[in-house]
Amino acid sequence: METTMSALSRFVLLLFLSMATLSTALAQPATDAASNYPSRQIRIVYPYAAGGPGDIVARIVAAELSKRWHQSVIVETKPGAGGNIAMDYVARSRPDGYTLVVAPTANLVINQHLYPNLHYDPFKNFTPLTLMVSIDNMLVVNDSIPAHNVKELAAYAKANPGKLTYGSSGIGTQPHLAGEMFKRATGIDMLHVPYNGTADATTAILGGHITALFTQVSAVAPLIKAGKLHAIGIGSDKRSPLLPNVPTLQEQGQGLTGFEAVSIYALMAPSGTPAPVVKKLSAEVIAILHTPAVEKKITGMGMNVVADTPEQLAELMRKESARYAKIIKDEKIKLQ
Repeated sequence: METTMSALSRFVLLLFLSMATLSTALAQPATDAASNYPSRQIRIVYPYAAGGPGDIVARIVAAELSKRWHQSVIVETKPGAGGNIAMDYVARSRPDGYTLVVAPTANLVINQHLYPNLHYDPFKNFTPLTLMVSIDNMLVVNDSIPAHNVKELAAYAKANPGKLTYGSSGIGTQPHLAGEMFKRATGIDMLHVPYNGTADATTAILGGHITALFTQVSAVAPLIKAGKLHAIGIGSDKRSPLLPNVPTLQEQGQGLTGFEAVSIYALMAPSGTPAPVVKKLSAEVIAILHTPAVEKKITGMGMNVVADTPEQLAELMRKESARYAKIIKDEKIKLQ
């Protein structure tokens, strides 16, 4: 009996040791992934043409990562299909931390509600790293319109029913949706006129072809200062340093309490990227963005450094996705 118990004890001990060894072996790849990362070139994909805000920030971050990690970090633009080609490409990439994407607002929280056959899910196919920057949007009107705030615009709209129009960079874009949310909040009636990009929409409002335009502050600040456009308000919870004398839309009441129209640019990795790699990448990029020289460079271009945690980004995505889904459904917005 004692011999049997002794043999059983040895068996249990050997089983325990084997399980401990297996557990260590299974944990080893994740540990190695972080300690050896990065061991080769990293690619940051941008879903649009070079020169946009997300591309600029990506290149700033890439240059700093290269210096810190002594590895090549490149930015690759892959435009097409409203950014969906690049997002799908990265979603299908190996989840090892060597292929990342800078995802703008549309690709994070809007397109999944507009494209019925989207090949990626921003929540299921990606892992958040950090929300790098945000950019304030604002509402402006043509200089022929006697309005410099929401109250005056509402009065003009009431006196001129059916005559107001607002432009955007395209159907389903954030400026379009911001315009619809503004109309719903204020009761101001404006007909939407989509254009093929921000440049065309800006040309249209300067030429008097449309009344109003939602666009990024940095794109129109010089035109406002030159008296070519009238500022109505900033679509953020705080004033823009580029136009400190222009109030936010929230400040003006008129049903706009809590109104926001802010563009965001997030750094994402494919889902399944090892947690230690996600942690290392996120921490390093956040540290870079909070470096005084980098922050000064970015804010000088009209962008706001956010650099939040992956958890904060995930929560913001859920909130913004629900907000845009509602306006798209309520207004029956569809791509043509």
